[in-house]
Amino acid sequence: MSAVFAIAEKNGIRVLINNKIAAVSQSLMNKQFQKAWSELLSPFLRRPKRLQVAALCYKQANDTDDKEILLVTSRDTGRWIIPKGWPIDGKNASEAALQEAWEEAGVRKGTVMGKALGLYNYDKELKGGLPVAVETLVFSVKVNEMRDDYPEASQRERKWVSPAEAANMVQEPQLQDMLRSL
Repeated sequence: MSAVFAIAEKNGIRVLINNKIAAVSQSLMNKQFQKAWSELLSPFLRRPKRLQVAALCYKQANDTDDKEILLVTSRDTGRWIIPKGWPIDGKNASEAALQEAWEEAGVRKGTVMGKALGLYNYDKELKGGLPVAVETLVFSVKVNEMRDDYPEASQRERKWVSPAEAANMVQEPQLQDMLRSL
Protein backbone atom coordinates (compact mmCIF):
# COMPACT_ATOMS: atom_id res chain seq x y z
CA MET A 1 0.00 0.00 0.00
CA SER A 2 1.45 3.30 -1.00
CA ALA A 3 1.15 6.45 1.05
CA VAL A 4 -0.54 9.47 -0.47
CA PHE A 5 1.48 12.63 -0.38
CA ALA A 6 0.66 16.23 -1.09
CA ILE A 7 2.85 19.19 -1.76
CA ALA A 8 2.29 22.30 0.28
CA GLU A 9 4.07 25.57 -0.07
CA LYS A 10 4.78 27.92 2.79
CA ASN A 11 6.98 30.99 2.55
CA GLY A 12 8.22 29.82 -0.83
CA ILE A 13 9.36 26.42 0.53
CA ARG A 14 7.72 23.34 -0.87
CA VAL A 15 6.99 20.64 1.69
CA LEU A 16 5.88 17.09 1.06
CA ILE A 17 3.07 16.22 3.48
CA ASN A 18 1.70 12.80 4.19
CA ASN A 19 -2.12 12.85 4.17
CA LYS A 20 -2.20 11.20 7.59
CA ILE A 21 -0.08 13.97 9.06
CA ALA A 22 -2.35 16.53 7.39
CA ALA A 23 -5.44 14.88 8.91
CA VAL A 24 -3.90 14.92 12.39
CA SER A 25 -2.86 18.52 11.90
CA GLN A 26 -6.41 19.45 10.80
CA SER A 27 -7.86 17.65 13.83
CA LEU A 28 -5.58 19.59 16.18
CA MET A 29 -6.58 22.86 14.49
CA ASN A 30 -10.27 21.96 14.95
CA LYS A 31 -9.67 21.26 18.65
CA GLN A 32 -7.82 24.55 19.04
CA PHE A 33 -10.68 26.39 17.33
CA GLN A 34 -13.25 24.63 19.53
CA LYS A 35 -11.29 25.58 22.64
CA ALA A 36 -10.95 29.18 21.48
CA TRP A 37 -14.67 29.27 20.69
CA SER A 38 -15.78 27.85 24.04
CA GLU A 39 -13.33 29.85 26.17
CA LEU A 40 -13.05 33.17 24.35
CA LEU A 41 -15.43 33.86 21.50
CA SER A 42 -18.69 32.28 22.65
CA PRO A 43 -18.78 34.01 26.07
CA PHE A 44 -18.02 37.33 24.37
CA LEU A 45 -20.90 36.88 21.95
CA ARG A 46 -23.25 35.68 24.71
CA ARG A 47 -22.82 38.70 26.94
CA PRO A 48 -25.22 39.09 29.85
CA LYS A 49 -28.50 40.76 29.03
CA ARG A 50 -28.53 44.51 29.35
CA LEU A 51 -31.25 46.15 31.41
CA GLN A 52 -33.77 48.72 30.21
CA VAL A 53 -36.69 50.27 32.08
CA ALA A 54 -40.15 50.84 30.61
CA ALA A 55 -43.34 52.68 31.49
CA LEU A 56 -46.62 50.92 30.74
CA CYS A 57 -48.69 54.12 30.74
CA TYR A 58 -52.45 53.90 31.19
CA LYS A 59 -55.53 55.99 31.89
CA GLN A 60 -59.13 55.18 32.73
CA ALA A 61 -61.31 55.17 29.63
CA ASN A 62 -64.26 57.60 29.83
CA ASP A 63 -65.08 57.22 33.55
CA THR A 64 -65.21 53.42 33.34
CA ASP A 65 -63.05 50.74 34.88
CA ASP A 66 -61.60 50.02 31.43
CA LYS A 67 -57.99 51.06 30.87
CA GLU A 68 -56.42 52.56 27.78
CA ILE A 69 -52.73 51.95 27.11
CA LEU A 70 -50.36 54.52 25.59
CA LEU A 71 -48.14 53.19 22.81
CA VAL A 72 -45.48 55.07 20.85
CA THR A 73 -43.58 54.23 17.70
CA SER A 74 -39.94 53.24 17.79
CA ARG A 75 -37.67 55.84 16.18
CA ASP A 76 -35.66 53.33 14.18
CA THR A 77 -38.24 50.78 12.98
CA GLY A 78 -41.58 52.51 13.49
CA ARG A 79 -43.00 49.50 15.37
CA TRP A 80 -45.34 50.09 18.31
CA ILE A 81 -43.69 49.94 21.75
CA ILE A 82 -44.13 51.25 25.27
CA PRO A 83 -41.78 54.07 26.36
CA LYS A 84 -38.48 52.56 27.47
CA GLY A 85 -34.78 53.25 27.72
CA TRP A 86 -31.51 52.65 29.50
CA PRO A 87 -31.17 53.34 33.24
CA ILE A 88 -30.31 56.95 34.09
CA ASP A 89 -27.54 57.87 36.52
CA GLY A 90 -28.97 59.40 39.68
CA LYS A 91 -32.46 57.92 39.17
CA ASN A 92 -33.88 54.63 40.40
CA ALA A 93 -35.54 52.30 37.88
CA SER A 94 -39.08 53.66 38.28
CA GLU A 95 -37.88 57.28 38.07
CA ALA A 96 -35.97 56.45 34.88
CA ALA A 97 -39.13 54.83 33.44
CA LEU A 98 -41.08 58.05 34.18
CA GLN A 99 -38.34 60.07 32.46
CA GLU A 100 -38.66 57.86 29.36
CA ALA A 101 -42.45 58.32 29.42
CA TRP A 102 -41.92 62.09 29.33
CA GLU A 103 -39.23 62.10 26.63
CA GLU A 104 -40.86 59.54 24.31
CA ALA A 105 -44.60 60.02 24.93
CA GLY A 106 -45.21 63.39 26.59
CA VAL A 107 -46.34 62.03 29.97
CA ARG A 108 -45.57 65.13 32.06
CA LYS A 109 -46.98 63.77 35.31
CA GLY A 110 -47.50 60.13 36.13
CA THR A 111 -47.74 57.91 39.18
CA VAL A 112 -45.82 54.65 39.36
CA MET A 113 -48.26 52.08 40.69
CA GLY A 114 -46.19 49.93 43.04
CA LYS A 115 -43.28 47.70 42.17
CA ALA A 116 -42.37 46.51 38.69
CA LEU A 117 -45.23 44.85 36.83
CA GLY A 118 -42.90 42.35 35.18
CA LEU A 119 -40.13 41.76 32.65
CA TYR A 120 -39.87 41.14 28.95
CA ASN A 121 -36.90 40.27 26.76
CA TYR A 122 -36.00 41.32 23.24
CA ASP A 123 -32.97 41.74 21.01
CA LYS A 124 -31.98 45.33 20.31
CA GLU A 125 -29.86 46.01 17.26
CA LEU A 126 -27.21 48.56 18.13
CA LYS A 127 -25.38 50.80 15.68
CA GLY A 128 -23.21 48.58 13.54
CA GLY A 129 -25.84 45.83 13.41
CA LEU A 130 -24.76 43.81 16.46
CA PRO A 131 -27.82 42.50 18.35
CA VAL A 132 -27.79 42.79 22.14
CA ALA A 133 -30.08 40.81 24.43
CA VAL A 134 -32.09 43.23 26.56
CA GLU A 135 -34.18 42.53 29.65
CA THR A 136 -36.80 45.24 30.17
CA LEU A 137 -38.25 46.00 33.61
CA VAL A 138 -41.82 47.31 33.23
CA PHE A 139 -43.51 49.75 35.61
CA SER A 140 -47.23 50.49 35.54
CA VAL A 141 -47.72 54.27 35.30
CA LYS A 142 -51.06 56.03 35.80
CA VAL A 143 -51.00 59.09 33.54
CA ASN A 144 -52.01 62.32 35.31
CA GLU A 145 -50.94 64.91 32.74
CA MET A 146 -49.94 64.80 29.05
CA ARG A 147 -48.22 67.43 26.91
CA ASP A 148 -48.13 67.74 23.14
CA ASP A 149 -44.74 69.45 23.19
CA TYR A 150 -42.21 66.91 24.48
CA PRO A 151 -38.59 66.08 23.57
CA GLU A 152 -39.25 63.36 20.94
CA ALA A 153 -42.64 64.60 19.67
CA SER A 154 -41.38 65.10 16.11
CA GLN A 155 -39.79 61.63 16.01
CA ARG A 156 -42.66 59.42 17.20
CA GLU A 157 -46.37 58.80 16.95
CA ARG A 158 -48.42 58.01 20.04
CA LYS A 159 -51.75 56.28 20.39
CA TRP A 160 -54.20 55.29 23.16
CA VAL A 161 -55.62 51.78 22.70
CA SER A 162 -57.28 49.04 24.73
CA PRO A 163 -54.98 46.50 26.43
CA ALA A 164 -56.12 43.81 23.96
CA GLU A 165 -55.37 46.04 20.97
CA ALA A 166 -52.01 47.03 22.48
CA ALA A 167 -51.13 43.33 22.88
CA ASN A 168 -51.80 42.83 19.17
CA MET A 169 -49.71 45.85 18.19
CA VAL A 170 -46.49 45.10 20.11
CA GLN A 171 -44.11 42.33 19.02
CA GLU A 172 -42.63 41.02 22.28
CA PRO A 173 -44.52 37.91 23.54
CA GLN A 174 -43.90 38.59 27.25
CA LEU A 175 -45.13 42.17 26.87
CA GLN A 176 -48.17 40.89 24.97
CA ASP A 177 -48.95 38.60 27.93
CA MET A 178 -48.63 41.51 30.39
CA LEU A 179 -51.02 43.62 28.32
CA ARG A 180 -53.56 40.80 28.00
CA SER A 181 -53.58 40.37 31.78
CA LEU A 182 -54.74 43.98 32.39
